[in-house]
Amino acid sequence: MRIVVIGGTGLIGSKTVALLAEEGHDVFAAAPNTGVDTVTGDGLAEALTGAQVVIDVSNSPTLDGDAAMAFFEAAGRNITAAEKAAGVRHHVALSVVGTDRLQDSGYFRAKLAQERQIAGAGIPYSLLHATQFFEFLRGIAGFSAQGDDVRLPPAHFQPMAAQDVAAAVARAALAQPTNAIVEVAGPEAFRIDELVARVLAFDGDPRRVVADPKAPYFGVAIDDATLMPGPRAGLGTTRFDWWLANVPPPAKK
Repeated sequence: MRIVVIGGTGLIGSKTVALLAEEGHDVFAAAPNTGVDTVTGDGLAEALTGAQVVIDVSNSPTLDGDAAMAFFEAAGRNITAAEKAAGVRHHVALSVVGTDRLQDSGYFRAKLAQERQIAGAGIPYSLLHATQFFEFLRGIAGFSAQGDDVRLPPAHFQPMAAQDVAAAVARAALAQPTNAIVEVAGPEAFRIDELVARVLAFDGDPRRVVADPKAPYFGVAIDDATLMPGPRAGLGTTRFDWWLANVPPPAKK
């Protein structure tokens, strides 16, 4: 099949492109650095020509609510128009477990608006909700740092490896559209504060993680159920201990 991956040069997109290409599909990574801008629409019609499936794993460049809303609204309109013109038969999109429970965040209000736009676009779709990625644990520490302390809520989550997310996206693209939300998660649940502390200890990072029930998660108050998947979620196979020992952290810029 001809498959276009929007956001195909990013963390999840590049892994998804590689997995689908290994299976013999004609895959194009659509991104600004490959000549495709979904916000302006530049290059989008040409990229989607002949595509049967479009995967969207792109993301707003900022967590600011107004900017994220503008990004997802513009990109959604342009992608849908290009898909209809090209006769795309399946739209696959990646979103976040708990999006509907994180609506105090402007960014997650924008994500929910994106999901609703996809569901109402008239193109068969599959919407994949993934839990947090292991690869973003260091970013959680950075966002939540206050001096030498990292204040995090002691709530549970069930994070997963980016490679497992990409595998789930690729599987969804090759299956029939679900026209529904399907959840995927890691094989183990942890407390956020404890897992981030383990990553910092592994890195030799001297910052101290403080469990604070009132601490926000990316600016939002959460409880123990907010980030957890439902009982029917598909589970990745990569365990945290293996990931930590075998997947190197990204190079510092």
